[in-house]
Amino acid sequence: MGQRPWRYIQKGGKRMGKYVVKKTATGIKFDLKAGNGEIIANSEVYKSKASCYKGINSVMTNAPIAAVEDQTAEGYEVIRNPKFEVYVDKAGEFRFRLKAKNGQIIATGEGYKAKKSCFNGIESIRKNAASEIVEVE
Repeated sequence: MGQRPWRYIQKGGKRMGKYVVKKTATGIKFDLKAGNGEIIANSEVYKSKASCYKGINSVMTNAPIAAVEDQTAEGYEVIRNPKFEVYVDKAGEFRFRLKAKNGQIIATGEGYKAKKSCFNGIESIRKNAASEIVEVE
């Protein structure tokens, strides 16, 4: 399938994002982009297109219902999957990962200097979870 132009999906008058599916040197992956074009989540590299699409479907299903487990808070409560895990990486930045009901990581976010920005990224994923899928070759 060749590259095709994509359109924003309208939801309540707001531009929605898109899942961009693309080949890598070792497989196929997706990025979830917000309506402004910024990448808000990345997937792992999958071996097949079918597996990649299952990953997208899992984000669409789990992101809207996932609770947030803030692992940066002292004595945080471990919650059941699906969930967003907020943590601090080796560089000292706040990050999140979305885990499916089975505990598999299905999407990760970039590093943020501020915890509030990390939480905003999670909200953006929830808002954009039902976005259109676009393939780029």
